[in-house]
Amino acid sequence: MRRLALGGLACVLLGAGAAWALTRPAGLDPDYASGHSPDPAAGELVFYAAGCASCHAAPEAPAEARLVLAGGEAFASEFGTFYAPNISPSAAGIGGWNLPEFARAVTAGVSPGGQHYYPAFPYTAYQRMAPAEVADLWAFMQSLPESDMPSRPHEVGFPFNIRRSLGGWKLLFMSDDWALEEVPDAELERGRHLVEVLGHCGECHTPRNALGGLERDQWLAGAPNPSGKGRIPNITPAALDWSEADLVYYFESGLTPDYDSVGGSMAAVVSNLAKLPEADRVAIAAYLKAIPGIAEPAPEG
Repeated sequence: MRRLALGGLACVLLGAGAAWALTRPAGLDPDYASGHSPDPAAGELVFYAAGCASCHAAPEAPAEARLVLAGGEAFASEFGTFYAPNISPSAAGIGGWNLPEFARAVTAGVSPGGQHYYPAFPYTAYQRMAPAEVADLWAFMQSLPESDMPSRPHEVGFPFNIRRSLGGWKLLFMSDDWALEEVPDAELERGRHLVEVLGHCGECHTPRNALGGLERDQWLAGAPNPSGKGRIPNITPAALDWSEADLVYYFESGLTPDYDSVGGSMAAVVSNLAKLPEADRVAIAAYLKAIPGIAEPAPEG
């Protein structure tokens, strides 16, 4: 019996050790983007394409203060409420970070202290950013105004407050596969990068399973709003029948083909897209017309 008990204990310890190793946060690359000279002007375009201010500006900040990335915006979910942190170049934000630490946070979801970030931060999309893009973004963000506003702690209860468990979540759901695998030309490839990576459109427009992982076979087919209020729309061709020209005009002006105006969180998205080159808006429209159309399920009841 004693031998059996010792064998069982050894199996438990081995299993625990394996789990600990598998959920270990990604390491730091001290040579990240070495050889690239960061370009703040290019980083500004990455900043708007990625919608950084949409989440990290203070709630209700006026237009002239949208580049003060003081954080504080609340994101309610069934797992708890997450608060966007201060990411301004101050001591209260990311002023003490270096580029490799920033890159690991953005592309691997790991803090400078080596803790997993919650996937409310869309690093699952950003993981495919090119090192030059990350370095350029870092350079631009160093030029932004500082804020000394402390970051607000997330309101997340047990067991979701166990950060190490996020390593297991990443193993299950942090896929670097493309939703649209075949891209026959450079325009569609650029559109895919803008939608699937920088714009992280799937984070809102794709439904999630019980563990918060994206249901990738329902890519951009609409999803319940995590706040519990309303539904985020299906933007596949099965539901969105606008022409490419309609989409491009909407991304620039915020006006629909019916001359309705954009509202809610999409207003900030359109404001960002309007700052990109025309060719990028065209590429996004081409992508949205190229993805498979997915019909929404009939409402229950």
